[in-house]
Amino acid sequence: MTTSIPLPLTQFVVKMHSRCDLACDHCYVYEHADSSWRSRPKVIADGILAKAAERIGEHAAAHRLPAVRVVLHGGEPLLAGPDRLRRAAEALRAALPPGCVLDLRIHTNGVLLDRAFCALFAEQDIKVGISLDGDRAANDRHRRFADGRSSHPQVLRAVGLLNEPEHRHLFAGLLCTMDVANDPVAVYRALAELRPPAVDFLLPHATWDEPPARPAALGATPYADWLLTVHRLWETDGRPFAVRTFESVHRTLRGFSSLTESLGLEPSDLAVLETDGTFEQADSLKTAYDGAPVTGMNVFAHSLDDLARHPGIAARQSGLAGLSAACRACSVVRSCGGGLYAHRYRSDDGGGSFDHPSVYCGDLMTFINGIAGSGSPVGVPAQAGEAPRSGAEPLLPGALTPSQLDELARGYGGAETVAALGRSQLALTRAMLAAAWDASGQGRAGAWALLTELDAAAPAAVDAVLAHPYARAWAARRLAGDLPVGLGPLAALAAAAAVRAGRGDAVAVPVRGGRLHLPTLGRIAVPDGEAVVTGRAEGFEVRASDGTVRTLEPTALDEPLRRIRLAGGWTVALEDTDPLRDSHDHPVTDRLSEAELLDWTGALREAWELLGRDLPGYAEGIRAGLTTITPLRPGPTGRDVSSAARQAYGAVGIARPATAPTLALLLAHEFQHVKLGAVLDLTDLYDRADPTLYFAPWRPDPRPLEGLFQGTYAHLAVTEYWGTRTRAYDGLPGPAADRAREQLALWRRYTAEAVERLASSGALTGTGLRFADGMRATVAPWLELPLPAAAEQAADRARQARAGV
Repeated sequence: MTTSIPLPLTQFVVKMHSRCDLACDHCYVYEHADSSWRSRPKVIADGILAKAAERIGEHAAAHRLPAVRVVLHGGEPLLAGPDRLRRAAEALRAALPPGCVLDLRIHTNGVLLDRAFCALFAEQDIKVGISLDGDRAANDRHRRFADGRSSHPQVLRAVGLLNEPEHRHLFAGLLCTMDVANDPVAVYRALAELRPPAVDFLLPHATWDEPPARPAALGATPYADWLLTVHRLWETDGRPFAVRTFESVHRTLRGFSSLTESLGLEPSDLAVLETDGTFEQADSLKTAYDGAPVTGMNVFAHSLDDLARHPGIAARQSGLAGLSAACRACSVVRSCGGGLYAHRYRSDDGGGSFDHPSVYCGDLMTFINGIAGSGSPVGVPAQAGEAPRSGAEPLLPGALTPSQLDELARGYGGAETVAALGRSQLALTRAMLAAAWDASGQGRAGAWALLTELDAAAPAAVDAVLAHPYARAWAARRLAGDLPVGLGPLAALAAAAAVRAGRGDAVAVPVRGGRLHLPTLGRIAVPDGEAVVTGRAEGFEVRASDGTVRTLEPTALDEPLRRIRLAGGWTVALEDTDPLRDSHDHPVTDRLSEAELLDWTGALREAWELLGRDLPGYAEGIRAGLTTITPLRPGPTGRDVSSAARQAYGAVGIARPATAPTLALLLAHEFQHVKLGAVLDLTDLYDRADPTLYFAPWRPDPRPLEGLFQGTYAHLAVTEYWGTRTRAYDGLPGPAADRAREQLALWRRYTAEAVERLASSGALTGTGLRFADGMRATVAPWLELPLPAAAEQAADRARQARAGV
């Protein structure tokens, strides 16, 4: 189910002047396939500017945009003169609705920049980006005047103006178009010496018809090698300025959004207004063929909603579904995103299309894998520019083998496979804690420093604490902007690690509500304020804010974390002390009484025996990965309640059901969610930008694709549970046997339908399709199991009742 409302446009390029005072031979406007500039007015008219401002304002109001970005561009926009630039800024700012911020910028070659322009830009709050390709030799390779003179001295003068204290706030950064013939070290050093706030390194525009230069002496992926050399220098220097290309890869490798249209799967939200008032798509399309950016729309006859619905704009907003089959099957597609749309063009495919990998495919693959730190890049094409293989391995090198991935795709996962998931989750927890601490900008340096020190001196103690399911709940909330979640949980993690290490380290921990919580250990009654916890070999000491001191054994807390030992030596914790255990989407219980603890113990022991008998293919993985059960409050009468939290690997939340068989089923069902969440942290199974809502056969409400995927994966275990119980009752009468057959008839059909709905969505990656194949293979034997007609009829009635028929 999709919406007819277009994705709003939030970035606009306004062409102020259609000519340039330089003659750069790599310019996509004047030197590539499109020649429309020849017939356009040199300068944009005031009437067009006024109407453009009106259109942007009404679009911002209709979509309640908090901000829009407008870039004054060209040609060379400074040729339009200061008066016209001022009128443009004033019109744009006046047209925006209250609450919508204007981010106004100008991109210039810098030749004409002077103090008068700088004064205007300060007055109108216009940020300035300068085009510069490096040192003089690098810049002069392409950026010259028509008579061959160097533009480098004028550009350095412009940058010098922007670096003056009164103008520094206007400096947006430098735009550097790469040339692999230029020394990357010299280019980087020349740019870094100018102290820019940001640098964009841009691949030269190219297509399959006009491929980029690849000097044989530089190897198969010279652009990747060039960028990786700069990236190493940038990292060594401590990232002295922002680089969107590098930061976008770092972000997308961790599952976050890209910062640039040339990488990632985020939809493009950019439109261009030419000097004649026509709307065009991205300027980069001028490199594909003459007329490629044309929309047939103009600012007087068409709204920006009309423009957003244009097929060309929509194609750049369709995420994974808009990529070629080869790209959809690629392991790094979330970071690469197929590359810049224009770079995919090829004319010899029966009419010309963008349904191809980027002409820089091999370079992008090598570059992304290089940043990811892979010793042997995953899914690297056989030769530069060739499409990647389908069925590529996960993004995080070494996390899972192909056979382990296939094992998980079938719904299963043995001890080694689930242990590999656990290791990857521990690594992710560490990364999220570091990111959250870095994002905090202040706080308990002692706690963070202690964790860092213990990680080197007593890594097992730190691992034991950070492997606790709710250890990263704090980091997830901080990174999501939940500011009320302070830095206390981080101090508690450090204190718990100090207790386990027993080296005499001390850390201060805030206390609220009269209880000090130590993750993996439990709670202690302590007055509010700040308590100092000191870990010692013979126990640990807590010095409260009122001066009282208690010495405790790690197992002798006031409310220790209680663990239940099950058959075969498996131990699982019943977590009713951690304040962050509320990460599940159901309310948690208070501290269990001794009687409730006994009830849970008996139910879990029986449920574990049933899992080993009825779901042996799942039980081994559950034992290896399920460390914690968080008791939830009961739901409405007759409704079982259970939940898995995406940021709490190793835990499931359950309200203890009436019977042990139901508890066994809930454990298996929820641990499927836990496993799939861990897989999704490693690799993309679907296009995360897909806005479509999908109906699951067992639910009346449509859900995002991840919801359908999660439900389908969980119901593999449900189907097998009822299938094995049906086989156990083979030939036997009775209510229990009838119920097993009816449930199998219901869930095998539901799950099979859901698998096909996923497979036909068009939004699965190559790995996602691999998962769909695995799930289909797991359901298939249960579809073939003969069932009595009465069971099928009962399943039909249940389906109709759920559908409201």
